[in-house]
Amino acid sequence: MQLAVELNLDLVNVAPTAKPPVCRIMDYGKFRYEQQKKEKEARKNQKIVDLKEVWFRANIDENDYQTKYRNVVKFLGEGDKVKASVRFRGREIAHASLGQKILDRLSKEVAEICSVERAPKLEGRSMIMILAPKTNS
Repeated sequence: MQLAVELNLDLVNVAPTAKPPVCRIMDYGKFRYEQQKKEKEARKNQKIVDLKEVWFRANIDENDYQTKYRNVVKFLGEGDKVKASVRFRGREIAHASLGQKILDRLSKEVAEICSVERAPKLEGRSMIMILAPKTNS
C-alpha cells in the first residue's frame, strides 16, 4: 500500500480468490478505460441473429414455393434463423397434413445448410417450423 501511495497509483486486487490474493499497482482509471474499449470492440464484432419469417399457404403453387425457398436459402446464408409458417384460412385447417408436407419438403431441401430447431407444430391457424443455420465449427 505504501509503495502505491508513493507512486501515486492504485493497489488493485487482481485475483482475490487466489491463495495468497494477487494485487497489482496500476492506474485503475486507465485500466477500466482499456477494459471498456475491449468490451465495446467485442460487441461490435459479434453477429446479431435475426428471425426472418416466410409464409406459405396450404395450396401453394410450385413457382411460389420456389421463390419462397430461395428466400429461405438466402436468409440462412446470411446467418439468420428462419421461421417457416403455413397459414390456413377457413376450412383449410381440416387439411393440416398439406401444411405438414410443405414444411417437411422444405426441411429436406435445406437440410445441408441448416438444422431444424423446432419441428413443425400446429399453433392456432398456422403451422410453424424454425430453422437455424449450421455453424462452421
